[in-house]
Amino acid sequence: MNDRVPLTSAMWVERFEHLFKNIQQMRMQDLPFLHTGITVKAFGFEPHQQGFLGVVLTPWFMNLIFVPEVLTQEQVGSRQFLQLPAGTYDFIVNYEDPIGFYWTCSLFSPVLEFEDQQAAEQTAQYALLAVLQPDHSSAKDQYQAEKPLAERLQQPMSRRAWLQGKFLRD
Repeated sequence: MNDRVPLTSAMWVERFEHLFKNIQQMRMQDLPFLHTGITVKAFGFEPHQQGFLGVVLTPWFMNLIFVPEVLTQEQVGSRQFLQLPAGTYDFIVNYEDPIGFYWTCSLFSPVLEFEDQQAAEQTAQYALLAVLQPDHSSAKDQYQAEKPLAERLQQPMSRRAWLQGKFLRD
């Protein structure tokens, strides 16, 4: 087991933004699926369970990210399941210096359907809020919650319904 150096939420946000800006410059330039109107932005990374939970938006994806405080023998590419208030989510283990090991759950990839940075940022913030909302649902709502979050987020709805978390329910 390997314990991480304690970091604040703001430090995780800064580290993830720096990491993915570097990845964009070094590995992602001129790829056809990049949204030129989207820039790298990280949200959240508040303590959750034994780690930090946030969302990272890049010109090529929007991912829910969990950074475990204590690392075990995880293998890059392996699946991990994280119980969140809205349900259980399937994550993939990743590794990047200087972050170390972190888990990703794809919300959107690519992010070409977003009109602009503001729309993508609002979606990222709402997605993070949505997974942290307790699931007080009926059987019908449970069926809806079993659909992937990305599919639920793509359903047409009014801004009011979006703000009320309708994508968590039918």
